[in-house]
Amino acid sequence: MADKAIVPVGVRLTTDIEYRPDRPHPYRARVRWFDPASKRRLSLSEGKADEDEAQEWLQSIIEAAEAGLSPSLATMKLAEYGNANMDLALRGLELKTLDPYLSGWRMRVVPALGHVPVRMITNGVVDRTVQNWIADELSRSTVKNTIAVLVRVMEQAVRDGIVKVNPARVTGWQKLYKQAEDELLDPRALALPDWETLLALADALVAASHDEYRGWGEVVIFAACTAARIGEISGCRVGDIDTTQWIWTVRRQTTPAPGGLTDKGTKGKRARKVPIVEEIRPLVAQRILSAGPNPDARLFTGPRGGRISTAVLRDATHWDDVVTKLGYEHLRRHDLRHTGLTWFADAGVQVHVLRRIAGHGSLTTTQRYLHPDVHKITAAGAALSAHFNVLRAPRSLPSPIVMTR
Repeated sequence: MADKAIVPVGVRLTTDIEYRPDRPHPYRARVRWFDPASKRRLSLSEGKADEDEAQEWLQSIIEAAEAGLSPSLATMKLAEYGNANMDLALRGLELKTLDPYLSGWRMRVVPALGHVPVRMITNGVVDRTVQNWIADELSRSTVKNTIAVLVRVMEQAVRDGIVKVNPARVTGWQKLYKQAEDELLDPRALALPDWETLLALADALVAASHDEYRGWGEVVIFAACTAARIGEISGCRVGDIDTTQWIWTVRRQTTPAPGGLTDKGTKGKRARKVPIVEEIRPLVAQRILSAGPNPDARLFTGPRGGRISTAVLRDATHWDDVVTKLGYEHLRRHDLRHTGLTWFADAGVQVHVLRRIAGHGSLTTTQRYLHPDVHKITAAGAALSAHFNVLRAPRSLPSPIVMTR
């Protein structure tokens, strides 16, 4: 393809796109320029899936150069930029504040956003990331410190002219955190009451979807019966299902990311095993048969074979309208997981086993799903009172001593 010369302020760029059919991303977009400081000719390139993506990447470099940014700075990833400018970003902080900020940067910001170019970080990207931190059950102070260090790094990016406004100045996360706290206090209250209600919900969602795609109902039933997250179900592959023992090894989840959905490790960062109950084994067997022999094929997909997410499920089934008509206006997709864990607990599954099925980091979280049997609690109180009564009972006095001469 022909080169196209662009002459922005202060630097001359030359761009081209090369098609390489033998590569996974066959369209290589390349930009070259002369650096007046080093007197060297420099270049950057990235492979893209199609020509439109390649053109968009080049256009972003051109716009940055016209704003006075070198291509290397315009494409710098957040992790690289933050590590290079952390001293500037955190200047003026007290020493006691530095440790939690730096910890938040290393342990949460870099793993979540470090691979994203600074110029590609948007309000939406930050919003989704903060919601994931809250869902990971981090403490309020941890979330606050993590957001704070991200705000400072992005503020430095504003001063450097890489972005115009600071996208990390999110609002409303405290309200989201409060909702998460309320949910954790009484997750049983969010569960569906029984199996028949689950089937009715699944049928209603299918009926409301385009072309009445049965897969949406199967996802809902599978989620409730395995106490899994929608992202984990989306990440499930045929090879993860053991049809001999009927166990699903949860290894990954599909989550939103810049540019679309992506697969990553589970929330707890480790695999866990979940039983597949008899009621859904025919459903799972049929999904495996439909997916074909490839063990890496996804067990559940959208009607066109795409990856699913909680937002995709909500929009495709008109979730909010359906659950409202059924009288469960509070119900969200994540409440299918609460349903499964509540049912497991009511079935008498021991708490340490339930914890492993759920993948909870804390036993306290799992214990919230245990049934608060009032009669047992009353009986426990009566037993303790009886114990106290025994302790308080007057002891028999010794017989008087008779004196004889």
